[in-house]
Amino acid sequence: MNATNQPLTPGVYIVGAGPGDPDLLTVKAQKLLAQADVIVFADSLVPQQILDICRQDAEIIRTANQTLEEILPLMIARVRSQKSVVRLQSGDPSLYSAIGEQMQALAEADVWFEVIPGISAFQAAAAKLKVELTVPGLVQTIILTRISGRTEVPAREELASLAVHQASLCLYLSARHVEAAQDQLLAYYPAQTPVAICFRLGWPDEKILLVSLEEMADVTRREKLIRTTLYVISPALGEVTARSRLYHPEHNHLFRPQKRAGAVGGELSQRNTGSI
Repeated sequence: MNATNQPLTPGVYIVGAGPGDPDLLTVKAQKLLAQADVIVFADSLVPQQILDICRQDAEIIRTANQTLEEILPLMIARVRSQKSVVRLQSGDPSLYSAIGEQMQALAEADVWFEVIPGISAFQAAAAKLKVELTVPGLVQTIILTRISGRTEVPAREELASLAVHQASLCLYLSARHVEAAQDQLLAYYPAQTPVAICFRLGWPDEKILLVSLEEMADVTRREKLIRTTLYVISPALGEVTARSRLYHPEHNHLFRPQKRAGAVGGELSQRNTGSI
């Protein structure tokens, strides 16, 4: 990473902005935003206040009303004129961000690019809820998925086939189809399974509602949540008493070898007699 007093290498920096809170940007993302010549900004998904980090003379290009065919030539042209471009995406670029086709097009145009990860909404949700989504003896798997809508999910990944595991399931981009999602989940999860409905995490109007699975659709409709909503369905959201083995006194490993019986007492005895 270049020092802040040095210009960035011309290219496209695909930056994950996280769920919305500017304080949750990575340090690298903040440095890039503070240095870049051009910010290509998904303004319908990333809060305006994140732009406060940018240079005052940076060119800001808003893309909410643009197609990929309009956005890509803009980025390529700026790089070819020796500009550094931050492509600011919501959340983490590896999840539901449509960067696959952007990276392919940049590579075909022989434009250098780099990807900088961001915090995903499911991580922010767990932090806000103060829960661990993997609990020993209860749940050890996290599934990130969505229900079929305008973007179809492959048949082998239909929600019902994933719900059978009763894992911690994080459901993205599904508020418009919440009734169908609830029906499929109820086929495998108990009706009283806790669900966190997380709306615009990290934004000033953030809302988190903890309900039972059988209430998920009704509450979503009552609150008029149709976009930017994440559902976390998990037994880990309920009362948890299980303890990890990792820090258990009976659990030994390379850095915490098993103590010999009487070792502590013997050492104290030696110290008291001045033998060591």
